[in-house]
Amino acid sequence: MTLQNLCPSIHHFPRPATAWAVAGIFVLLSLPACGQSRVIEVLADKNSRFKVTGQNRPEIIVKAGESLLLRIEARKGKTWSRDGAVHGFTLLHAKTRVKVPGWDLELMPGTQEFQLTAPSKPGEYEVLCTVICSDDHEGMHMKFLVLP
Repeated sequence: MTLQNLCPSIHHFPRPATAWAVAGIFVLLSLPACGQSRVIEVLADKNSRFKVTGQNRPEIIVKAGESLLLRIEARKGKTWSRDGAVHGFTLLHAKTRVKVPGWDLELMPGTQEFQLTAPSKPGEYEVLCTVICSDDHEGMHMKFLVLP
């Protein structure tokens, strides 16, 4: 059985063009969707430490302007804020200590997702917890690097 027997109208296209068309479809289907966000999973743990899935030492590395889906699981520490937030996730420019707009997040117990865009300016940033979550709160930070 040939391809022309299965689809009689196929004889209108040259065979090499058909093969290239089929190959092109497979290539397009294997590529990630345009505009799809990269998922980064973070644990804001009860011991007042950030943890990134698959890393011993937490650090996030992104490209400038990259679309991100930040999936954060927050576990209640020894203390929390009045509104129920158990941790904060605030991004600061490392040199100036200025907050990055849109990156001042309050984390409630459980898993939350945040659709964000990485800063457009490459450089070193720092993530800080902004909710006093325990006596070890000051140690709850991690490096955030933005590449060109």
